[in-house]
Amino acid sequence: MFTGIVETTGEVTEINDTDGGRRLTIESPFADLEQGQSIAVEGVCLTVEEYGEDWFSVFLAEETLDRTFFGQLAEGDGVNLERALPAEGRFDGHFVQGHVDGTAEILDIEEVGEDWRFTFSIPDEQGKYLVEKGSIAIDGISLTIAARNEDSIEVAIIPETYEVTTLSQKSVGDPVHIEVDVMAKYVERLLEADDQQPGWVETATDE
Repeated sequence: MFTGIVETTGEVTEINDTDGGRRLTIESPFADLEQGQSIAVEGVCLTVEEYGEDWFSVFLAEETLDRTFFGQLAEGDGVNLERALPAEGRFDGHFVQGHVDGTAEILDIEEVGEDWRFTFSIPDEQGKYLVEKGSIAIDGISLTIAARNEDSIEVAIIPETYEVTTLSQKSVGDPVHIEVDVMAKYVERLLEADDQQPGWVETATDE
């Protein structure tokens, strides 16, 4: 589990494609990594395979490549990094699983005073989970939806977030990872189950 509070950015230093996927080597300042540890890379929960003093490697299966823009990554690209939340850790963002729902496109970037306003497209079938003032993870960053339009959302980015994440490296037209608030999915599932309950009760009564 993650919080969407990006700790730092890393740089992709090596990419190796294989028959089953793609392996990334990422330069990182983390000194306490372990083999098998979970780490969010651009919001995607991945497993540390190998690591050194200032780097680690992760493997991307075909399923991960299909759901993310990692197939477009190049050596030298920056990525947001967040280690998993420890049991005694402070929780400052929102519950982020690292299970990306899809990719969106940056439609507009506007500088507003010292802040920035980003407009993103809405991925197919994800619009029902997005509401104004609701939470969303974009490239692993916990953000609040400032405006919900018919086919887009807008978020306000403060200088601190802009400077310490890869958003400062993004341009209009670039893809981003989207993970909707998992609580919205739970509510949807509970409502679906509630709609079905009368049928279950009637069937059980008839028997």
